Amino acid sequence: MASSRSVACVSRLAGRTVSFVSASPKKSVLWPARRQFITSTGNSLQFRLDERTAHSSLDLFKKDTGVIYRVLGLDPSHVQANPERFRDWAVVFGDEKITGGRHYWEVTVKKSQEFRVGVAEALMSRDDCVGTDGSSWVFGYAQRKWFAMTNNKIVPVTLVGKADRVGVLLDFEAGVLGLVDIEKRRVVHAIRNHFKTPLCPAFGLWDGELLTHSGLEEPEGLEG
Repeated sequence: MASSRSVACVSRLAGRTVSFVSASPKKSVLWPARRQFITSTGNSLQFRLDERTAHSSLDLFKKDTGVIYRVLGLDPSHVQANPERFRDWAVVFGDEKITGGRHYWEVTVKKSQEFRVGVAEALMSRDDCVGTDGSSWVFGYAQRKWFAMTNNKIVPVTLVGKADRVGVLLDFEAGVLGLVDIEKRRVVHAIRNHFKTPLCPAFGLWDGELLTHSGLEEPEGLEG
């Protein structure tokens, strides 16, 4: 990829850990006229993973609520061409577009040592990876450590270990994205931003699998 600014993030591509350089300035995706999203402004967000956005190394399963990483994946030439599909990074979006409200969902992690969970603008460039630009906000796990990431800036998260299941709390109007320790019922870290455009649940995966759980109510007594 051509580059205009270096980045410090490390990610995994095609089964190998590599340092990368971001794509050239942020680009928008022009959707086909037929594309439609469900829009959510309430509190019980229900979504599935959107195959049309999934990188060719990702397979969806369990009625599109789970995703598994394939080391080799599919030959990109054998995947249906779609401007919504991530081209270089193992990322997939949820099929819900969020324009307001307070929402909560959970993610079960299986056999993964490198993943990211969070939200991104629906029109985020499909040449970028979630967390590396100013249109995505994620919590990630790599090298046995948690971190928060946006615009390629990494902030360590030290109050949570390698959990098999974590929660994500989004308050659109308050501009808060929180990582939730389910057992302790507390937000262990929050990313704050003034969200201006519709958001989608976003996931990056470079080994193992993730299973999403949506349509959930926020846990009672959640602190932080």
